Amino acid sequence: MGTVHAKAKQNEGFGEVGSGLLGMDDPVELDEEPITKPNIKLNGVRARVDRVHVDGLSRTKDDIVRGAVDDLFHATDFEDVILRAHKVRSALDATGCFRDIGVFIDVSSGPGATPEGLEVTFQVKELSRIVGGINTTVSENEGNLVIGVKMPNVAGRGERVQAEYSVGHRSSSNFSVTASKPFPRSPLAPTLSASVYQQNHEYPWSGYRLLDRGLMLDLAFNTSPSTKHNLQWEGLVRDTSVLSKTTSFKVRESSGPQMKSVLRHVVTVDRRDEPVFPTRGTWLQFSSAVAGLGGGVAHVRTEMQAQANGTLPGAPSVVFQATGAVGVLHDMFGTELADRFFLGGPATLRGFAQRGVGPRADGLALGGTMYWATGLHVYAPLPFVAARGGLSELFRSHLFLNGGCLAHPEEGASAAAALAEVRLAGGCGVALRLGRVARVELNYCVPLRAQPRDLAAPGLQLGVAAHFL
Repeated sequence: MGTVHAKAKQNEGFGEVGSGLLGMDDPVELDEEPITKPNIKLNGVRARVDRVHVDGLSRTKDDIVRGAVDDLFHATDFEDVILRAHKVRSALDATGCFRDIGVFIDVSSGPGATPEGLEVTFQVKELSRIVGGINTTVSENEGNLVIGVKMPNVAGRGERVQAEYSVGHRSSSNFSVTASKPFPRSPLAPTLSASVYQQNHEYPWSGYRLLDRGLMLDLAFNTSPSTKHNLQWEGLVRDTSVLSKTTSFKVRESSGPQMKSVLRHVVTVDRRDEPVFPTRGTWLQFSSAVAGLGGGVAHVRTEMQAQANGTLPGAPSVVFQATGAVGVLHDMFGTELADRFFLGGPATLRGFAQRGVGPRADGLALGGTMYWATGLHVYAPLPFVAARGGLSELFRSHLFLNGGCLAHPEEGASAAAALAEVRLAGGCGVALRLGRVARVELNYCVPLRAQPRDLAAPGLQLGVAAHFL
């Protein structure tokens, strides 16, 4: 099973196109003195595809490949052939089976040419059976070293088994094993995955350690090119313990083991031109979770985050960004400290300490059951540096103003009054891109409004995260 050949069901006439073998990925070499030639409209050159070859297959099943290339046989002209060939290339790439895909169209008209139609060849290289790697991730202003092993295309239809172990610089550690199965030719292109995991995190700002062991089932699918859905069920056993003998009694009340079962729906709409330093477009994420179908915890948790970007008229390198977030947690029974919202820190509400906003006991953050936060930002190239090229592309100067509130109203208290206790901070700094997934911010922050129990953090503040408010 080294090559898959597909042939059209019926033949149609087509006009001769030219001579030679056209490789889409090959550079076109011009003579020193190019000869002026008339422009040819490719959509006016009749053509069809009668044969498709896929060379280089080993483990990948033939039916997956045939399902991806069928679209080529519906081409009606040469331009359509090229567009559909690239569409098929994307479909083959989406199967998760290949690391390299080359496309070649045979347009020969001399001896040995194909009289009944064009031939398209896809030269593929399958992923290795085992792939290992070491990389870094960020979570709640913490850097993590991740060691992973992947087994891609296990059964020949894009299935994947992946194991990861990560260690953070604050004594946190995670281990997970995930198996996933994509269905690229099905409507909505769903992917089904199952994960078994263990997560061990310390939260010194709240005085507790959290150990989670659980199972997660996830169904991911797309309803449009920019809209992704995740339907999840998560079952876990949670063990909360205190970090010191002097930990507040309010925190100690949440310690001990718990069983929890959660149904969750997350929808993400991303229309930005790029995720780290976008210049235009919007991003919206809405998540809703219901706990209580089994276990000793029952609540409804809803959260929404949004971002809008645009450039300054006449100055396309200056980007204005507006961000916002809101969340509500309705407790029915058993909800403890680890399920609450927390606010404050360089990735959420700048100008305040990590988890430095909201209710506290003996200096420890207790979190809240509702919050809102918003921010206005201006990103621009660094001054006195070339606007384009080199290392300057990785940096942006940053001016911001953000505000928000985190509340946990007691019985009889007004939620509206609690959410009206606004915190406000502003400042400026520098942002550095880390690949296409995260960034570093170094800001000089000035808290403008705070409550007596908050922990303000004026001066320089360093943050590392995949998503900033």
